[in-house]
Amino acid sequence: MTQITLSKQKSLKCSKQAIGTLSKVVEMIENDTYCPEIIQQIDSVVGLLHSSRKELLKGHLESCLAERLKTDKEGSIKELLKIYNMQ
Repeated sequence: MTQITLSKQKSLKCSKQAIGTLSKVVEMIENDTYCPEIIQQIDSVVGLLHSSRKELLKGHLESCLAERLKTDKEGSIKELLKIYNMQ
């Protein structure tokens, strides 16, 4: 198994926390928990996923993209536009 980067490790941690919190959201809905409490947990999941995405993007920009720019500048720009939903 290959060693994953620190950014991916951080992203994985946030993603796993999001899964756990999302499971709690499902349980809360099934148990008819008070809506604001559920919404708070949903916001937590969204925040964790945002953090996960941010860590992945940071790692990608610092390593993968830096190398790819040397050989395929146009492809790299298209990739960034896609990541930022601009294409």
